[in-house]
Amino acid sequence: MPLTAPNAPTENARTAIITVDDDPDVSRAVARDLRRKYAGEYRIVRAESGQSALEALRELKLRGDQVAVILADYRMPNMNGVEFLEQAMDIYPGARRVLLTAYADTSAAIDAINVVDLDHYLLKPWDPPEEKLYPVVDTLLDTWKTSDHHLVPEIKVIGHRWNARSSEVREFLARNQVPYRWYSTDEPEGKRMLEAADQDGLQLPVVITLEHEVLVAPTDAELASKVGLATDPSTDFYDLIVVGGGPAGLGAALYGASEGLRTVLLERTATGGQAGQSSRIENYLGFPDGVSGAQLTTRARLQAAKFGAEVLTTREVTGLEINGSARTVKFSDGSKLDAHSVILTTGVTYRQLRAPGLEEFTGAGVYYGSALTEAAACADNDVYIVGGANSAGQAAVYLARGAKSVTLLVRGPSLEKSMSHYLIEQVDNVPNITVRTCTEVIGARGDGHLEGLTLRDANTGETEDVPAQHLFVFIGAAPLTSWLDGVLERDNHGFVLTGPDLTVDGEPPTEWPLDRMPYHLEASVPGVFVAGDVRSESAKRVASAVGEGAMAVMLVHRYLEKL
Repeated sequence: MPLTAPNAPTENARTAIITVDDDPDVSRAVARDLRRKYAGEYRIVRAESGQSALEALRELKLRGDQVAVILADYRMPNMNGVEFLEQAMDIYPGARRVLLTAYADTSAAIDAINVVDLDHYLLKPWDPPEEKLYPVVDTLLDTWKTSDHHLVPEIKVIGHRWNARSSEVREFLARNQVPYRWYSTDEPEGKRMLEAADQDGLQLPVVITLEHEVLVAPTDAELASKVGLATDPSTDFYDLIVVGGGPAGLGAALYGASEGLRTVLLERTATGGQAGQSSRIENYLGFPDGVSGAQLTTRARLQAAKFGAEVLTTREVTGLEINGSARTVKFSDGSKLDAHSVILTTGVTYRQLRAPGLEEFTGAGVYYGSALTEAAACADNDVYIVGGANSAGQAAVYLARGAKSVTLLVRGPSLEKSMSHYLIEQVDNVPNITVRTCTEVIGARGDGHLEGLTLRDANTGETEDVPAQHLFVFIGAAPLTSWLDGVLERDNHGFVLTGPDLTVDGEPPTEWPLDRMPYHLEASVPGVFVAGDVRSESAKRVASAVGEGAMAVMLVHRYLEKL
């Protein structure tokens, strides 16, 4: 394999940027883009296999040269990018690490975060490099220059795979893009870490922060405050409060801030909502090769922050008050926050599957949503998924890459009513995915974690016991609106009514205080708008949610002009 450093600036330039990709054309293109910007200060070293790149690193080490950044393709034969970076860490622990992916591969990114302290991952192609490659490399080089070239400290999570709170903490960190290293108490290193933290393991997980503070079974709020996530507002009054950080909320925060409104977004757990947990979204405009929910969420959050929107996590909103022209949101800790206007984008949550035994195994084999951090544990196992809509189909295709088999359990007679056509075709073309229609879960069993399920055929009434360690549930959509009781009008299912749906025979709601009709996305209280899945009769799609978020901001402007 070729190993080249063309156009090396001078013999005194002892710092290198390494790139490795098994595709010669891609490898040359990466090196070309890097040389164009950095050849005046750094040596650009190119390799076409993980092994040859490791040999190059050893040669550089022997010569006393430094390595600032390593860019590795993920999908290489014999040694993938994560495996290569793991070995490269032993040679140059201070080098910044970047994973290159042909498409948004959330599993690869999470694996890399956990295994090799990944600094960034890039989606190929990145044309133009001035917008998508150089800013990333510039930031990594700046970080490397100020890091004293030592191994970056890491957050450590020590727990057990069947401990529900351990699973929740891992998912919380991953969804908030907080790098961490996982230590299982089943492994010797995990046990050593517990001893070093002076813990007996009776309460899990144990989290060790960058400041070496030991947190035992921390709440999300405690964790957020210790890992650098923003949790407190910078002021007590805003032009716009956005409640909920899914696609609609991110869209509203982005457009609100970019149009000059003092905007804060409040999220209970992590931005992205259900869409943020999708392994791959293929029907979103502008991403012909698909995009992971995590990557789409990250881009949207960074874009909103770029325009000045504040994004706060672990802020659970429990009430809404009308105080003159102010709209006040109340938090679970008793505090309040005021604004001229509010956009509700709280989305929906998956309904709980009601069957004997399931509740006790939640987080210990039974997971609601994608639980991407559990994907690696599904390797070579039989996996069951309950649900027949897009989220279930995306999870099935994603988990089938490593699982021995994936069985979709669908209560209805087919997938056509609830799943997009392109996903149905994908599911049909994956050989280790089986679809069982008219089938439901009626029981679960196990000792400390899920070990088996009882299934029932709705047509025949026959039951069947199957071994199972992993069950992922994607059923129904329950709106998170109980905290709006007595404040906003909702439909029979709890979704918030807006605009024309509030009118009766062309007349405004009974207690509507203004001499105009409610705007299209305006709730039964002026100045409160609703976007995305929580709105009655919404489309329940990512693209429409983003559009509604932007449209709601336009209506906020119209409302504010008349205050």
